[in-house]
Amino acid sequence: MLESAALAAHVERVVRDGYTIVNDAIDPALLDALHADLARIEREERVAPGDNIFEGFRTVRIYNLLARGKVYEAIPFHDSVLPIVERVLDSGCLVSSLSSIAIDPGETEQPIHADDQIIPLPRPHPPIVCNTMWAVTDFTKDNGATRLVPGSHKRDSAPPLGEPLETVAAEMRRGSVLVYNGSLWHGGGANVTMSRRIGVAMNYCAGWVRQQENQQLGVPLAIARDFPARLRKLCGFGLYRGLIGHIDKCSPADLLDGGPARPTVGFVKS
Repeated sequence: MLESAALAAHVERVVRDGYTIVNDAIDPALLDALHADLARIEREERVAPGDNIFEGFRTVRIYNLLARGKVYEAIPFHDSVLPIVERVLDSGCLVSSLSSIAIDPGETEQPIHADDQIIPLPRPHPPIVCNTMWAVTDFTKDNGATRLVPGSHKRDSAPPLGEPLETVAAEMRRGSVLVYNGSLWHGGGANVTMSRRIGVAMNYCAGWVRQQENQQLGVPLAIARDFPARLRKLCGFGLYRGLIGHIDKCSPADLLDGGPARPTVGFVKS
């Protein structure tokens, strides 16, 4: 768990530079479990590398991880990461997507982009997306560590496609986590080594923004019912500021549990 001074320093770096790295944030046992289960899914589902320049031709991505195993439920509300995200966005933030990104040897650089660039808002704007990359293996400049353009979240445009840009590599040890503003210009690196680079992309959005992956349909309700309360809210089974997301003035959590419905919207709490 982050101490208050460390938390404040991480948030300050995200505000100033657009990103921060939380070193050695994740317990090795959880990393081992993630590594093993991602290999299982890839093998059993015969997941193939991407087939376009953005996803990569030698990069294996597995989406919708919350629907694929209990081990992934610990990721969204990890106490070394979520407190930073909540201060960049707010405590009503949502899980936007949860996926793995394994960059194999021979992969080339991903085009530089901003994760929120498809949202039609003038730039720069207040944070609406805050994303994280968990290092399941070491991230190095040579094996595909994420490339960043520091301070670019403050620019008034999205990155020009294909234009050479000066970047820094987010090198970090296994178990560390990169946290960055969704407006930051970035992209996966080239892997010129003989080893795979594995990361888990845990992405968040503001509570009023549509999620990248539809959590309410992507995660079977039978699975969502067993989620801890905080994870339920992060997936959208709750209300944003007591209003957004309601069903007949009730929280979707009531329907998830099978009722009874408890109207709350419009009621003033004493």
